[in-house]
Amino acid sequence: MKRRHFLGSLALASLGLATGLPIIARAEGLTRFNIGFQKNGVLVVARNQKLIETALAPQGIEVNWIEFQSGPPLLEAMNVGSVDFGTTGDTPPIFAQAASADIVYAAALPSKGRNSAILVPKDSPISTLADLKGKKLAFTKGSSAHNVAVVALEKAGLSYADIQPVTLSPADAGAAFATGAIDAWSIWDPFYAGAELNQGARVLAKGDELLGATNSFFLANGRFAKDHADVLKAAIAALGQAGDWANTHKDGVAEALAAATGVPVEIQKLTAERGEFTVTPVTPEIVATQQAVADRFATLGLIPERVEIAARVWTAPQS
Repeated sequence: MKRRHFLGSLALASLGLATGLPIIARAEGLTRFNIGFQKNGVLVVARNQKLIETALAPQGIEVNWIEFQSGPPLLEAMNVGSVDFGTTGDTPPIFAQAASADIVYAAALPSKGRNSAILVPKDSPISTLADLKGKKLAFTKGSSAHNVAVVALEKAGLSYADIQPVTLSPADAGAAFATGAIDAWSIWDPFYAGAELNQGARVLAKGDELLGATNSFFLANGRFAKDHADVLKAAIAALGQAGDWANTHKDGVAEALAAATGVPVEIQKLTAERGEFTVTPVTPEIVATQQAVADRFATLGLIPERVEIAARVWTAPQS
């Protein structure tokens, strides 16, 4: 399905026809829509502009925003039903689904991977990916940074056993990087931008050089997606509006991110400049890219079984 038709149909479903009569029936029994978010990307823009709130107000549904520092705990909350909808990078849903989490892909946010990198301290002797052998490489387990780290090792001809993997949250890894307790750090923005601007961190490898095409995803609890498809459609349509605005207002995105996080706007300007914000359906090409990520982790034995991505894609019902 073309992105224009995808978002157009979602927008019609959420906003109604020109007559003003809503197409969406009131979501029976639903009074609150719980969104898990990290303080970056399209969801921050949508939250700042209250686009999802506006879309769901006619149904009497309150939007409740729940903050997470990274994708894995967000999806843990989604699996148990504490979160209905949220966004993460490519890797968290694979780990969650491999552990039998009831989570589906609702929409995608394709990117070139410019907002992730492997960093080393500015005075580090490490100059190539091959130099990571025997070194402490930090990343958040099950995050997109985990995938970046694994791909970097593949490109360097190293195995997972050739490094000392250090699994830390972004905040803890940032502290360890600043004190020299780790040798390298696989991380995403705004932590990536902050380390560059505040610590003079040197980029060992950029995400776009390692990954090429990559994707973030908007995900939903499987039961919620079945029971409240129209709410999900309305939310994705609103995010499409937020993404279109963000692509042409990068300074505005930086200001919104700075206000949401307290991170200086100079850092968020770099984050926004590297960011991509176009919301799309989960196409067969995106499924294939995500399947390759899942198969990589299965081959390494880092997830207990192979995940079939196509079987986890939610399809918006036609109305």
